[in-house]
Amino acid sequence: MTLAKAFITGAVVKAPEKRFTQNDMAIAGFTVNFDPANEGLIRVVAFGQLAETISATVNIGDNVAVEGKLQVNSYKLPNGKDKKVFEIQASTVENIGGGSVGATPAITQSESIVSFNQEEIAQDLIDEDEIPF
Repeated sequence: MTLAKAFITGAVVKAPEKRFTQNDMAIAGFTVNFDPANEGLIRVVAFGQLAETISATVNIGDNVAVEGKLQVNSYKLPNGKDKKVFEIQASTVENIGGGSVGATPAITQSESIVSFNQEEIAQDLIDEDEIPF
């Protein structure tokens, strides 16, 4: 697993799904489109109170700003092929307008937990030619 800081803004295209761990901690996962051409989808996960708040206030069509850790998870498919999955483990989510909720203050999260798997959404998020070192 690789971790890096990420900040994205975009429209929620898949409503938050709330689940619970075996220890009754809330987990919310939703998908954000950060590309106007509808090709930039990324899964966002949140835990604890942040997950509870997201599941109660974020809806499809809302524009959100998400800050957190970019995670690249790898696993094997049943056919034996390797698959990479990109997602953001949210530390802050802010509803910046759109949809039915409107602008709300930033919601923050400090807990750290392992993430969900998701469909492959990109091969590389960073163009290595643009890295200055």
